Amino acid sequence: MIPTGSYTYLQFLTPGILAQSVLFISIFYGIASIRERELGIITKFLVSPTPRWILVGARGLSASMRGLSQALIVVLLALALGVTLDLAPFALLGLVVAIILGSALFSTLSMIIASIVKTQERFLGIGQLLTMPLFFASSAIYPLSVMPYWLQPIAEANPLTYLVDALRTLMLPGETGLHPLWLDLAVLAGVTLLLTAIEARLYPRMAQ
Repeated sequence: MIPTGSYTYLQFLTPGILAQSVLFISIFYGIASIRERELGIITKFLVSPTPRWILVGARGLSASMRGLSQALIVVLLALALGVTLDLAPFALLGLVVAIILGSALFSTLSMIIASIVKTQERFLGIGQLLTMPLFFASSAIYPLSVMPYWLQPIAEANPLTYLVDALRTLMLPGETGLHPLWLDLAVLAGVTLLLTAIEARLYPRMAQ
């Protein structure tokens, strides 16, 4: 029996499923950059006066639109299954912010991978290699407390854990989360900015 406190397992699992959908959509977003490189679009972007970090950041924001559409589907499905969710305006606004940050984070990570490997075949292989460890080494489907002791520090360092924790705090009535909500969002924002800075340096390699 998985300990989920005062929540049913379906309630506990709903934010984890939403985080999974955000991860799986965003982590393969970089394949679009590879296709644009093959079409010569990246070269046109690089000769424009637009700063590279804006080019990268805009890609992250565009990926968040897909994440938000997935969120709507997951929330509607959860409500149809009778899951009790917090639908207060503040919670919904926070949910949007968390999904935007999570989508931007993993899509930017995806672009970094695309900048390094440059081919669709290698990119898909690495993307598939990353998704399962990121998902299972997080709190998406079970609490950190039931994990083996050696896995808990890895889960704490996993950005997906902070996305799941933020989503649980916002979606489940009365949930306080593993960390304060501001800390979850700050970690997501900080990692996203770091990855954006890295990809801004690597972005010219996409044209080579």
